[in-house]
Amino acid sequence: MNQKRPIAVDLFAGVGGMALGFEQAGFDVLASVEFDPIHCAVHQYNFPFWTTICASVTRITSEEIRQLSMIKNKSIDVVFGGPPCQGFSVIGKRNLEDDRNSLVKHFISLVLELQPKYFVMENVPGMALGKHQLFLQEIFDKFAKNNYQVRTDYKILNAANYGVPQLRERLFIIGGKKELRLPKYPNFITQYNPDYNSSLPPTPTVKDAIQDLPEVNDYPELSHQDWVLAEYGKQSSYVKNLRNLSNLNYDYSYLRDYKKKLLTSSLRTKHTQTSINRFKNTPQGKIEPISRFLKLHPDGLCNTLRAGTPSNRGAHTSPRPIHPFTPRCITVREAARLHSYPDWFRFHITKWHGFRQIGNSVPPLLAKAIAEEIIKVLKISPSKPTHKYQLEDEELLRVNMSKAAKYYNVSADMVGKRSRRKYTKRKL
Repeated sequence: MNQKRPIAVDLFAGVGGMALGFEQAGFDVLASVEFDPIHCAVHQYNFPFWTTICASVTRITSEEIRQLSMIKNKSIDVVFGGPPCQGFSVIGKRNLEDDRNSLVKHFISLVLELQPKYFVMENVPGMALGKHQLFLQEIFDKFAKNNYQVRTDYKILNAANYGVPQLRERLFIIGGKKELRLPKYPNFITQYNPDYNSSLPPTPTVKDAIQDLPEVNDYPELSHQDWVLAEYGKQSSYVKNLRNLSNLNYDYSYLRDYKKKLLTSSLRTKHTQTSINRFKNTPQGKIEPISRFLKLHPDGLCNTLRAGTPSNRGAHTSPRPIHPFTPRCITVREAARLHSYPDWFRFHITKWHGFRQIGNSVPPLLAKAIAEEIIKVLKISPSKPTHKYQLEDEELLRVNMSKAAKYYNVSADMVGKRSRRKYTKRKL
């Protein structure tokens, strides 16, 4: 088998949940394209050895992606991404010429221009329901006319079946060039349904994911900063993997240098005493009736972590689960654990951006399971890196929109004015 690491491109990269999963499977994600400058800054912090391109897929070309990154004229093995689709819960046109679906159209165009061996498109489950299946068929036809085949037995995968302590369903569409063998959808790795007779190990629980984390209310510093040096408790095997305390033969990600006692992404939330009392009186596994927040059950799984709305759609905060033992909402780090992010991975210092960045992302372990199936058909035996990398400047985690936009030489209002009919040409 070939020992070199295959090359990937990430479109709609966010902070890099899907990129991390592909890296863990053995890919080099040499180029990641993201529209939001703040997400770009956080992505660059966590992936300092690859190229983060702050640009809209509606403007960037395949040649720019190649030349701005280390790809140049190299063959690309896979392009992946989750183009946002507006309004899949409403009735309306569902075709590639509909403005609401233009990001899907641009995703397809870039795939066809970049000419990878394979592609993976991730989206909401609603894209595969009812009349929307006609839209999927149009996507399949577009690829078929351009020498690509698609697995028409598309799957909605639940992250809980792939080692993630969260009930989260996403649609994945896998395709490749017509002359190549298509990868399969990954088999379950864990089983979250206790009533199902299976020899698979159980999915890690909420308790497995967060029980070792220091209690943030014990650290006054976390009222005004998102990090502190702290003592961790007893760790589950799930957590030992996330903290790089286990020598995993099947994790091919690059090592990052970080302090094991550093607790990050843990800025406290100031609740009123009334809220605290309500949270305390809510049974584990039940919805708190006023806030409508779920109080996590330690022996259960987290509900789907959502992103809330961006600034151009009201900047609404999504419901955040209540901690199973302490009467407060969970921290960004606790959400990251429930999403299968390792502890070295950091997010923007604000809770609003941090939760958005997690809620918008594919859980790394779910992405890794898909990437491993592509590795199989590529017939590549990935190499395990030995070099340890320093993460980027922490200032990238603190930037506001104005500073992030200036850093990437793009317009500061590009997110706020997201209507694609009002785009202006942006510098890269």
